[in-house]
Amino acid sequence: MADVELSPTGWVHDQTKKILETGTTEGVKVLGRPIVLLTVRGAKSGKLRYTPVMRVEHEGSYAVVASKGGAPEHPAWYHGIKAHPEIVLQDGAEPKHYVAREADGAERAQWWERAVNAFPNYAEYQEKTDRLIPLFVLDPK
Repeated sequence: MADVELSPTGWVHDQTKKILETGTTEGVKVLGRPIVLLTVRGAKSGKLRYTPVMRVEHEGSYAVVASKGGAPEHPAWYHGIKAHPEIVLQDGAEPKHYVAREADGAERAQWWERAVNAFPNYAEYQEKTDRLIPLFVLDPK
């Protein structure tokens, strides 16, 4: 995936570069919590982009939370996943293919609880914004 762009955002760029250099997400953390690396196609550009997100896993599926730290708008990668739901997720050393779908209702509530358990700041981020923070469930392809 040589044509994948790294984020210009400092900490995101640094975390992604560390994963690419070591070949694994093992030992790479944000605020003391493990992360996974997504490869998402941009909604408008069509370019592939790396996005590190908090690790929320259950029985082989994952959740990714479009929190953007509680900002009033969704992160750019949210729109990429909506436009191109087939993504690559790397947890450890091996990237795997997944299909993303936005969760709602009881399924979202269950995954939200798992997400907050994995990264308690999500609850605080939800309080900071008027939007319902989107949550995608990623199932193996």
